[in-house]
Amino acid sequence: MSCCRVTDLRHKEVINRRNGCRIGCVDDVEVDTVSAKLVAIIIYGKPRFFGLFGRYDDLVIRWENIDLIGEDTILISSAPKVPIHPSPFRLFGRR
Repeated sequence: MSCCRVTDLRHKEVINRRNGCRIGCVDDVEVDTVSAKLVAIIIYGKPRFFGLFGRYDDLVIRWENIDLIGEDTILISSAPKVPIHPSPFRLFGRR
């Protein structure tokens, strides 16, 4: 078993294994602070009209849906859309 740091997960490309579609790159992770386990990876939504109209909803991919973590890619079985509550600065495209 090889180990992987959270910083190593950032910017890995996420691909849907069923249809081969590129979903995006990992931007953030969700960690359960009680059990200290990784719960999900998060892909930020793409900007709408050059960021003037905010962003699309973020994608949250639960740990159970991750099939394989490779050198450069993460393969998932499905990508359910679970929006995260936007920050007050999301309208202007800032994070």
